[in-house]
Amino acid sequence: MEKKYAEYALERTCALLAIDSPSGFTARAAGWVREAFASLGFEAKLTAKGGVLVDLGGEDAEDAIFLEAHTDTLGAMVAEVKSNGRLRLTPLGGMRAENGEAENVRVYTRGGRVLEGTFQLVNASVHVNGDYGETKRSFDTTEVVLDEDVSSAGDTRALGVEVGDMVCFDPRTRVTASGYIKSRFLDDKLSVGILLGLGRYLRDRDVSLRRKVYAHITVYEEVGHGGSASVPAGVTEAVSVDMGCVGEGLRCTERQVSICAKDSRGPYSYELTGKLIEAAKKEGADYAVDVYPHYGSDVESTLSAGYDLRHGLIGAGVYASHGYERSHLDGVWNTLKVLKGYLEQ
Repeated sequence: MEKKYAEYALERTCALLAIDSPSGFTARAAGWVREAFASLGFEAKLTAKGGVLVDLGGEDAEDAIFLEAHTDTLGAMVAEVKSNGRLRLTPLGGMRAENGEAENVRVYTRGGRVLEGTFQLVNASVHVNGDYGETKRSFDTTEVVLDEDVSSAGDTRALGVEVGDMVCFDPRTRVTASGYIKSRFLDDKLSVGILLGLGRYLRDRDVSLRRKVYAHITVYEEVGHGGSASVPAGVTEAVSVDMGCVGEGLRCTERQVSICAKDSRGPYSYELTGKLIEAAKKEGADYAVDVYPHYGSDVESTLSAGYDLRHGLIGAGVYASHGYERSHLDGVWNTLKVLKGYLEQ
C-alpha cells in the first residue's frame, strides 16, 4: 500500500470536513460521498435513511465483508430564540458546551439562509462577569450570539431563525508540514476519507477480491443508530472504521492504527479482531490493541439490530476526541495497510 493513497485519503477528508453535517443534517455530505465513490467507478447509492451504500466488488457474496464509517458529526440545534435575540442550543450527539465555547458557528434556517455567529458563555466579558471562571459550562449557561443587528426574539425571527434550525461548529481544519491533521469532526470523516483511499487503491490496482465487499457510510452514528440498517444479504463480517482512541492508559498514538478489543458496550469478535491483528502484522502496519473505556460504534448498532455477523473495529489514532481532534498521515496509512491485509485474507 503506497503512501500516496493515504495522502489522497487526507485530501478527500479535508474536502468532506468543509461540508457541515451534524446528525440529522447530512444530505449534502452524503451526496458528496456518493459522488466521490461513483467517480472512482463504484456503484454507490443513497439509502432511504440517508446513508451511502457502496459496492466495492469481490466474488463470494455468501461470505461478504461490510465496512462501516460515518459522515455525521456532533453539532447542535436551536432550542430557544431568547428574548434578547440570542439562541439557546440543544446538543446533537456528544457535543459538549465547554468544548465548543468561543467557536464560530453557522446557523442554517429552513428558509435557506446561513447566518454566522459565535457560541459564547452568557455574559462572556471577563471585565464584566465576576463569575466567569466559576460558571459551569452547559447548554443552559451558553448561547449563540448572532453576527446580526438583533436585540429581541422578534429581530432574530425576522431573519428566519426558528427552533429546530441546525447549528454547525467551524471545524478549523489544518494540515501541518509534519503530517498532522487537526480539525473538529475527524470522528469520523477521516475514516470516510480512508475508505475512499481504499477505493482508489482497489481501482488503480484492479484488485480481484475473493470476498464481496460493501462499504456503508452512515449518517446517525453519533446518536446511536447509524449502522442499524442497510446490511446486504450474505454479510458475515462487519468492521467499523472509526476513530482510534488516544489518551492516558492506552497505547495508541496518532501515528498508529488502533485495533479495539473491547469498548464500553462489550468485546468485539475475538476471531475477527485476531484477523485484523494478523493483517497488521502481515502488512507491516504500526498498530496498537486497546480497550476503549467510553465508546460505541456503528457495528454494535448493526448487531443490536439483529444481524448475525462477526464484528470488529479499527481506526487511525485520534487525540482529543469529540473536541479539537488531531491525527496524522501515518495513522491513515497504517489503517489502509490493515484494510488491505484483511481484504486479502
